[in-house]
Amino acid sequence: MTNLKPAIKPRVIKTRHFTLRPYRESDASSIAAHINDKTIARNLLSVPHPYRLADAYDWLRKVRNAARRKNPTWVNFAIEIDGEAVGGIGIFKIEGHKAEIGYWLARPYWGRGIMTLVVREIAGFAFVELGLRRIYAHVFTFNRASMRVLEKAGFKLEGKLAKNVKKGDRFLDEYIFARVR
Repeated sequence: MTNLKPAIKPRVIKTRHFTLRPYRESDASSIAAHINDKTIARNLLSVPHPYRLADAYDWLRKVRNAARRKNPTWVNFAIEIDGEAVGGIGIFKIEGHKAEIGYWLARPYWGRGIMTLVVREIAGFAFVELGLRRIYAHVFTFNRASMRVLEKAGFKLEGKLAKNVKKGDRFLDEYIFARVR
């Protein structure tokens, strides 16, 4: 039996480059504007394109409901830059000692190293505050940028999962990356 800390609500994590914080209802229009990008939707399993304001409100309702659970199985953070929610990151499928990480960032912020720093911060949060021993990520085989983010954040490629997920009418291969404490 492991001595894990209970899953908790996201707290505010401030850095020089960004703030990670709980989502707010007022983030809906910013989320809808930034995630409504074909490339972002292509790289995420369950994000529709076009992404509408109603989709953002639905997402925020799910986040709020998950945070209210006694033992949440996921924790989400908005990535705020210059006072605006421009991305998101979460720890999902929290099961015992392990959980999955997922993230996205608005296109204007790509190529600046921001996402690598965000992933490192959240990995630290997950290991210390959630008591996790393993964090893993599934990445479509064509998403080279996300693979590089994970590698720079200390994750290691563990293998390829053939036809692991269905997106639309296609079955897609994924790589699995993990970082252990």
